[in-house]
Amino acid sequence: MSKHKYQLIAAQLRSLIDLGKYPQGSKLPAHRELAKELGTTAVTVAKAYQLLVEQGSIESFVGRGSYVSSQYLQGVIRAQQSDKQLNFSILQPCLQQNMPVLKQLFKQKISALENPQLFDYSENSGLLEHRRAGASWCAQYGLEVSSPEQLILTNGAQNALASIIALYSNQGDYIALEAQTYPGILAICKYLGRKVLPIAMDEQGMLPEALTEQCEICKPSMVIVVPSQQNPTAATMGQVRREALAKVIAQQDIWLVEDEIYAFLNTEKIAAISNFVAEKAFYISSLSKAISPGMRCGYLRVPQSQYSKVVDYIRATLWLPSPFMFEIASAMIDSGNAFRAAAQQKKTAAHRQQLVTRYLSAYKLQRQRSSYSCWLHLPANWQADSFTASAKKQGLLVSSAAYFNSGGQAANAVRLSVMAIADEVDFIQGLEQLAALLALHNTEP
Repeated sequence: MSKHKYQLIAAQLRSLIDLGKYPQGSKLPAHRELAKELGTTAVTVAKAYQLLVEQGSIESFVGRGSYVSSQYLQGVIRAQQSDKQLNFSILQPCLQQNMPVLKQLFKQKISALENPQLFDYSENSGLLEHRRAGASWCAQYGLEVSSPEQLILTNGAQNALASIIALYSNQGDYIALEAQTYPGILAICKYLGRKVLPIAMDEQGMLPEALTEQCEICKPSMVIVVPSQQNPTAATMGQVRREALAKVIAQQDIWLVEDEIYAFLNTEKIAAISNFVAEKAFYISSLSKAISPGMRCGYLRVPQSQYSKVVDYIRATLWLPSPFMFEIASAMIDSGNAFRAAAQQKKTAAHRQQLVTRYLSAYKLQRQRSSYSCWLHLPANWQADSFTASAKKQGLLVSSAAYFNSGGQAANAVRLSVMAIADEVDFIQGLEQLAALLALHNTEP
């Protein structure tokens, strides 16, 4: 089904926003002005603007006009605004499962804080015992760590990503990304003035031959890969694919950034790509998806030759992440509670995916057995933007494929989180509503 003209105009404007032609807070052309430029009607432009408002890309004010939203990421990572909404848009653990042990640990640790190092500045990016716990966490899910001193503590995975992009690329450089990718990476590239270079994917993620081709043409500074349970497609690279990608990186003048925050969801341990190109690779993990997003505990393994450079940058921009949070994280890891919590989240995700199968199996779904999300390809009677808007009107928050598109034609799909809705009864109700909406014919003009 072809897109309506207003949808094409909305997609074009969103691309211009992503490219920085219309910066955050800037005013967009008036309806009549843009209609004249595009050879269409003011009504059509108004409908395009309204669609962008519903997606969170722009804000419109009566008498003042339309402006690029200063909170673009909220369009995809959408907070619930009422108890009547069912949130399928945020990838996070079922927090109610982890809250009892977290509350107990916080009470115990805060009442028995005796280590003076937790109150002081520390060498490098954090205490050695905290980095040792981080090394145990990363090793459990496929990373070879010869020493905990290889790890740097960061304020979550996003802080690690932003730091590496800022340090190892320059303004105007190309950053190779999966064709469908995490919006947080796109936002970093946009703010730092890096150019996004989309790399073709299949059911296992990034294609090594496509990366080789683009490296020879565009010479990107780095490639960022999410090899496990990729966000948003849930693609997971097998061992052969990882080794093939490592071979390409070894042959090219390029850094690897391996974002493995979902590795704990894999059904078996798979060796990290970084293991095969250790001196060209930055490996990132965190506890945000397994334990709690609010803890902001990230672990960054860097090439030995780059350790001092990255530590100096972290100290210059952050100094060090909170030792108190890493004290809690280390206690969970050392006791085994973190691994048990991760296993429970994986079990819950697998159960939720079975429920998705029950209600949405008539449609094409990309996911793994225990993915936190599924990539739902829409039937011909729906387009992603209009489906997202219609779902919102029914109190269902989903994420359109447009937010994950790093270049080219966006897939006609939406990403559904299976974990953010805590109550299973509510989750099932949401799936029933989604199934009913999918079956409807899209009647938007």
